[in-house]
Amino acid sequence: QLQLVDAGGGLVQAGGSLRLSCAASGRSFSSYSMGWFRQAPGKERDFVAAINWRDSSTYYADSVKGRFTISRDNAKNTVYLEMTNLKPEDTAVYYCAAGIVVVTTARQWSFWGQGTQVTVSS
Repeated sequence: QLQLVDAGGGLVQAGGSLRLSCAASGRSFSSYSMGWFRQAPGKERDFVAAINWRDSSTYYADSVKGRFTISRDNAKNTVYLEMTNLKPEDTAVYYCAAGIVVVTTARQWSFWGQGTQVTVSS
């Protein structure tokens, strides 16, 4: 079992940056792949980025490639999402997730954070 706590959201102007963090408690954080998803009002929860447990390979949605960076610190049981050059369309609630394999389908991830709101003004 993992408990995940998301933090770091806020209001930022277009072109600005934010860093999200997700702190995990429980066993074997380093054995889980970690991901970030986002959900805008009235829309499905979409894949944003992920980092696998085996070799820390990273994966990104096309819409965030080159702007977002996912990283993990296994010593701190924390995963980060550095977001730069933010756009209004990035506005959503962002959720971290933990699972065994990296997939882009939200329902296949095992554990979820509570979400943190990111709002990008134009």
